Amino acid sequence: MPELLLELFSEEIPARLQRRAAEDLKKAVTNALVENGLVYESAGAFATPRRLALTVTGLPPASPDTREERKGPKVGAPEKAVEGFLRGAGLTSIDEAKIQSDPKKGDFYVAVIEKKGAPAIEILKDILPKTVQSFPWGKPMRWGSGRLEWVRPLRAVTATFGPEGEEPEIVPFEIDGIATGNQTFGHRFLAPDAIKVRRFDDYVQALEKAKVVLDIDRRKDIIRADARQLAFAQGLELIEDEGLLEEVAGLVEWPVVMMGTFDEDFLSVPEEAIIATIRANQKCFCLRDAATGKLANRFILTSNLIAEDDGKTIRSGNERVIRARLSDAKFFYESDLATPLADNLPKLENVVFHAKLGTQAERVARIEKLAAEIAPLVGADVTDAKRAATLSKADLPTGMVGEFPELQGLMGRYYALAQGEKPEVAAAIEDHYKPLGPSDRVPTDPVAIAVALADKLDVLTGFWAIDEKPTGSKDPYALRRAALGVIRIVGENGLRLNLLGLIAQRLLGRGLSEGERNYVVMSSTLTIARAARPSDKDWEAFERVFNPNEGLLAFFHDRLKVSLRDAGARHDLVDAVISEDSDDILQIVSRVTALGTLLETDDGKALLAGYKRAVNIVVAEEKKDGKAYTGDVDSKALSAPEETELATAIDLARTTVDAKLAADDYAGAVSALAALRGPVDAFFEAVLVNDADPAIRANRLNLLAKLRDTMHLVADFGRVAG
Repeated sequence: MPELLLELFSEEIPARLQRRAAEDLKKAVTNALVENGLVYESAGAFATPRRLALTVTGLPPASPDTREERKGPKVGAPEKAVEGFLRGAGLTSIDEAKIQSDPKKGDFYVAVIEKKGAPAIEILKDILPKTVQSFPWGKPMRWGSGRLEWVRPLRAVTATFGPEGEEPEIVPFEIDGIATGNQTFGHRFLAPDAIKVRRFDDYVQALEKAKVVLDIDRRKDIIRADARQLAFAQGLELIEDEGLLEEVAGLVEWPVVMMGTFDEDFLSVPEEAIIATIRANQKCFCLRDAATGKLANRFILTSNLIAEDDGKTIRSGNERVIRARLSDAKFFYESDLATPLADNLPKLENVVFHAKLGTQAERVARIEKLAAEIAPLVGADVTDAKRAATLSKADLPTGMVGEFPELQGLMGRYYALAQGEKPEVAAAIEDHYKPLGPSDRVPTDPVAIAVALADKLDVLTGFWAIDEKPTGSKDPYALRRAALGVIRIVGENGLRLNLLGLIAQRLLGRGLSEGERNYVVMSSTLTIARAARPSDKDWEAFERVFNPNEGLLAFFHDRLKVSLRDAGARHDLVDAVISEDSDDILQIVSRVTALGTLLETDDGKALLAGYKRAVNIVVAEEKKDGKAYTGDVDSKALSAPEETELATAIDLARTTVDAKLAADDYAGAVSALAALRGPVDAFFEAVLVNDADPAIRANRLNLLAKLRDTMHLVADFGRVAG
């Protein structure tokens, strides 16, 4: 069957855009083909710095004929309805429509639209230029006098179509004065001449001969394998960097891997700073000594040329630039070391964190207060936590962090250790930013935990208070990441914390008195008593932060649900254990685990079925009777032994559940419910709830309501599927 080959040849496409652009090209063309009735077998998209390429195989030579019956208005409908039907169906007269009869709806018009299939090459001639002209580049450009917008100047378009074994046709169209053809071009320097191509297979082979590796993943494999081999030969190990590898593969069409060196004196600079310098400025990989694990004074570079002098000139050029950049890094590092971190704090007064949240200096003051409140709760020394919080942002004004912002915190640790700060304080300066993502490690030292939680709670509470919350996919202040960070820190360190109290302390800017703690209570509407507010303005912030539906606690619940579901927890169990005022993350996690364990057993499954049956009966009867059943059971009205047994079991379970929950033994509370399985089963087998005697009926409905309420002490079983 025929095959399409399309290549868009241009000036260098930025590496970060290539893979996405190839997928966008594939999606746009294949979607258009299917919409036009051209179903294909397979499609593949490719990118190099100078081209986007697409192959679509198994295309039919023409689209199929189609026949469609379009139903119209009733016979005798108003003239305007008929005219609209004719326009939509492409008919010139109502006489061209058929009349069909329906026994119920009467006679109505039907248009039979028959469309002849079109040659595939004619369809391609229409959809390909439209695809190019509407291509979704983020920031396209124009050049010369043309009107086409492309990421870089477009130089040639190759478009061929035809069956295997035959000379393919050129798909004829023109884009901004560039006519399609059947030729492409090889490597800019190694093989710049034009190359005639027919089908995709010989296109790939021709490019290979012209020093172009079309597939970006193959270029990555070449670079990775050659770099590892060079390193191994020197007793070194490559420092893997997938992001850098993707970028470098997008910078070259014919990768040639070499090794360079730099002066050993630069190894006195922290290795992270050396790696960041070499990576950012020269897109090179760093190496470690395989025996010691220390950073080596070697690096791997990737050239786009086969040099005549075996790469000597290319290596020396890269070494010269890296030497200059590392000299700057060493200067920054030594200058920063000479300045105590505490001396940088006044500079933070001139750095605005957010227009409505003040400067970095004000933010540090808030973090220090909150870290001091959190420290005793996580087993940290209060003095160390306050010191670490004070210095947590002190490396931001340093030269090294100014040059490489991604080193914030890390450089602060190096400077703090060199200047005699406690190891716990230095570690907290680095770790308070963590975790930065799902794969990043979580702080485990108590001081670091206190400062990290204070930092994240300050950000979250602050932005909620000024009504700057994430919306849809937009999260400019990374608040989702901050919330997940709090959840991971609390969960992985097994911490029991009252988030509501900490959030309220952040809003008040100080610790809560015993009386104020009593005001920070959750009602049915999750409002905070006005007596806790210092001003009307702060009260507005309180209302935003503690809103029952859109407040900060609800946001934590949403993030926790995502986290637990990603970890394999059932979504219905998460919903069942979380209530509006659940602010103990560790407790929620343990409850989901305990509830899941119960419901995996036969007793748990049977109990859930009994619960749902009981609730359904109570709800139906409440609706019919127009009143609620409160669970107040008259023991004297219990006549059947099964209902007496159930009432006794419920009372015992309720007493046990209350005691277990008071002792924070949620697993024990869940186990206590399992004992209800037998009495519940026996009750439904032997007892008729809707007894003819109204008093007995009401008492039995109250008994089922009491069962429901007792189980709700543990979880909302109504949200559990099954």
